[in-house]
Amino acid sequence: MSSNERATRALREILQQAGNDACADCGAADPMWGSCSLGVFICLACSGIHRNLPDISKVKSLSLSHWEDQEVQFMAKHGNALMRSKYEAAVPVYYYKPTHKDCQTLREQWIRAKYERKEFTEPGKKFSYEEATRDGVLMKRGRDNGQFLSRRFVLSEREGTLKYFTKYDAKDPKAVLKVDTINATFQPDKIGNPNGLQITYLKDYSTRNIFVYHDNGREIVDWFNAIRAVQLHYLKVAFPGATDVELVPKLTRNFLKEGFMEKTGPKHTEGFKKRWFTLDQRRLMYFKDPLDAFAKGEAFLGNKDHGYSASPGLPAGTRWNGSWQHGITIVTPERSFLFTCESEIDQQDWLKHFNDVINAVMSPQEYTMEALFKHRH
Repeated sequence: MSSNERATRALREILQQAGNDACADCGAADPMWGSCSLGVFICLACSGIHRNLPDISKVKSLSLSHWEDQEVQFMAKHGNALMRSKYEAAVPVYYYKPTHKDCQTLREQWIRAKYERKEFTEPGKKFSYEEATRDGVLMKRGRDNGQFLSRRFVLSEREGTLKYFTKYDAKDPKAVLKVDTINATFQPDKIGNPNGLQITYLKDYSTRNIFVYHDNGREIVDWFNAIRAVQLHYLKVAFPGATDVELVPKLTRNFLKEGFMEKTGPKHTEGFKKRWFTLDQRRLMYFKDPLDAFAKGEAFLGNKDHGYSASPGLPAGTRWNGSWQHGITIVTPERSFLFTCESEIDQQDWLKHFNDVINAVMSPQEYTMEALFKHRH
């Protein structure tokens, strides 16, 4: 047996140790790469980011690269669990730890924060995204012309708001967003920028979208985590008896699903039109264009025990004129919604998400939201 075959076999045995069966940085299963300078096992995607840190991380394939005996011993001595206890010793509870499903910018800044900047190695450290006020400039997409222009944004922990101004020295903000209604999620493909961030908020019980980016990946991720920090502060004041475990899921969240479907109107006699849909928890919104500032319509998906359901197909006699054939019918206490999908795979995926939501137990806040929807409509 050659020395490299022995090394490969030894590395496979080390992989069986607790914590080494998933990427140290994003949690992807079956990591096939290792950083022989940090002592962690990582996935292919994260190995590409590590390669951009040549002074910190030396990356090798577990099966294709040549490993020295001392490098294998180093991996055995360290490993993901031990290194996580070092480099993630003091991650703030609100800080978003990206998964393998998240975008490149989030994962890259997480890796740089851990190993390059060593932000989380010492308890009690003060972070830039924990300042009581964050004031800076982001590129914001214009609602009407679609152009991105620099706008001043101010995030205030004391006021619990995010404001933006059309001019840097303007006295009055263009909009005031309450942090308890804000969601923020990275949308690089939709926005057309690797650092693109979509911020949604409620105004008059309707969802509005703001699309922003910053040329610096660290800056936009710091804004994202600053919003989460202010949200957590607000929730701790609003719910003084709640634990961090209960509050963190109420911070920013990724949408459950987005994509195109065709829909007809409330009378079910109108023609089916292609629209962009976003499922955000129990809110199903549709837009004419993915980058619209306002939803053209919204539906609330409550619990199955209260008259809500989602099923494949369209009611008999539906006047269908669209090009997509895979129907979905959503029933609510007020009305039914009819959609069609381009493929059966897409139809089944939408149905899975709809039924996951409808089968889930509703929280007190969701009952309040349901009542507001009924009052509005």
